[in-house]
Amino acid sequence: MHDFFLPVIQSALSAAGITTEKPIQIEQPSDRKFGDFSTNIALLSAKECRKNPRELAGEIVRHLQFPADTVGRIEVAGAGFINFYLTPAFIMRFAEQVLREGYDYGKGVAGKGQKAIVEYVSANPTGPLTIGRGRGGVLGDSLANLLETQGYAVTREYYFNDAGRQMQILGESVKLRYLEACGCPVDFPDTCYQGDYIRDIAGTIHAEHGSSLMDSDLLPFKNTAESIIFTSIRKTLKRLGIEHDAFFNEHTLYTPDEGGVTENQRVIDQLRAQGFIAEYDGATWFLTTKLGQEKDKVLVKSSGEPSYRLPDIAYHITKFERGYDMIVNVFGADHIDEYPDVLEALKILGYDTARIKVAINQFVTTTVDGQTVKMSTRKGNADLLDDLIDDVGADATRLFFIMRGKDSHLNFDVDLAKKQSKENPVFYLQYAHARICSLLRLAVQEAGFDEASLPEAGSLEKLTSPAEIELGFAILDYPDMVKTSLRLLEPQKMVEYLHTLAEFFHRFYQECPILKAEPDISRARLFLCLATRQVLRNGFRILGVSAPESM
Repeated sequence: MHDFFLPVIQSALSAAGITTEKPIQIEQPSDRKFGDFSTNIALLSAKECRKNPRELAGEIVRHLQFPADTVGRIEVAGAGFINFYLTPAFIMRFAEQVLREGYDYGKGVAGKGQKAIVEYVSANPTGPLTIGRGRGGVLGDSLANLLETQGYAVTREYYFNDAGRQMQILGESVKLRYLEACGCPVDFPDTCYQGDYIRDIAGTIHAEHGSSLMDSDLLPFKNTAESIIFTSIRKTLKRLGIEHDAFFNEHTLYTPDEGGVTENQRVIDQLRAQGFIAEYDGATWFLTTKLGQEKDKVLVKSSGEPSYRLPDIAYHITKFERGYDMIVNVFGADHIDEYPDVLEALKILGYDTARIKVAINQFVTTTVDGQTVKMSTRKGNADLLDDLIDDVGADATRLFFIMRGKDSHLNFDVDLAKKQSKENPVFYLQYAHARICSLLRLAVQEAGFDEASLPEAGSLEKLTSPAEIELGFAILDYPDMVKTSLRLLEPQKMVEYLHTLAEFFHRFYQECPILKAEPDISRARLFLCLATRQVLRNGFRILGVSAPESM
């Protein structure tokens, strides 16, 4: 609604001769008795204008000219807030808009002509996907969906960590199990990957090659394991509706160009030219102490192996070079200390880091029968994403991952996710959709209602009861909620919004007779049901949740 109020308020300021540098903020009061929308522009501008805030607010109000039958009442409240109360007729026009626009309702054009890249999951291909990685996958996929609603051309990218020490350990783990399969005595260290999947991969290699690879180096074992595991990862993600458009291989950053220089080395050379590289203690350091930090950060260890920071800097440079206007990174909490250094390095090298948005999602634990399940890929007792999907289904898995804010630790209650009751937020939302579908089927059978038809102009304006207005206002709020969720990189806001919408629908359903009302009221209420169903579907699409028509 910002676009509705902003030009009217700007015109009122101009007409009143009020000049201010303060931005016009439009908010929704937490309690609608203080208005449907409110602005504090008088409070913000009072000192600048050398006027009392309430007097200034009154002056602004006298010059406000809204279109007819949109804002029914305007009040100055408190220290100088201006509160707006919409007319029921105006609220219901948005339900009519939903019916005209369908899946386009809530879409915007802010990103039109711009390219966005969302990097998410990016798990090392060293084992099956764990639940923790699944949370980042659903968060990233939902953010990509939100970006698309605002007109961005979105690339979903997986950063494929196919270089570094972890991949060497993977190769060592598989070779040792392979040697076991060949009948050789093996001392299997705790530092290797312990899971049964390592034995399975080794068994596959032994079945194909027999004992012919006993004297081979690690490469065939690493490559085979990498291929099998990554195929498994993609299959698991697909079960959640997650499919990437592009895969960036980390090893390309280690590959010399025609001049013999790698992307990683180029980063070091460029930082050195800016005075931010030093070698000491046998390692190469990023001089972050020159940026006010307590310690410098290692870019290349004394072993010659790059730290995570170096290839991450080089990788982000490729995103700029590929012309992305918005760069969204979805990281786990283990990146919280690293990514600020990556951004600092990019700034030093002249890149516009304002184009980078970082979404850190906190850790996940699972609770089954009140007991917490611990995760460890290395130990082989990981809480696997596939097992969770088998247990609670894809819809519950997706929604539970993002029904808490990304900055909060998530305790995934498996027992709750399986409940067929309103306590389960997935069931509650989908039941609202299924209830509407059931009602509409009955309306078609008993009253010949045509779901494909559109309401007569103004017919929904007859709906004025509190439950009807409450539901209509929630529908009105959908486009703003989409924008807010994207701005905050927080799909959780969409879950909260849809829960409120479902709650208002259930209340409307209980309080307002639909099929037994007068024909014109009945028809208007059916259209309001149709609009609610459409908004639920639009929100479900963003969250990647199905919309069942019966339950």
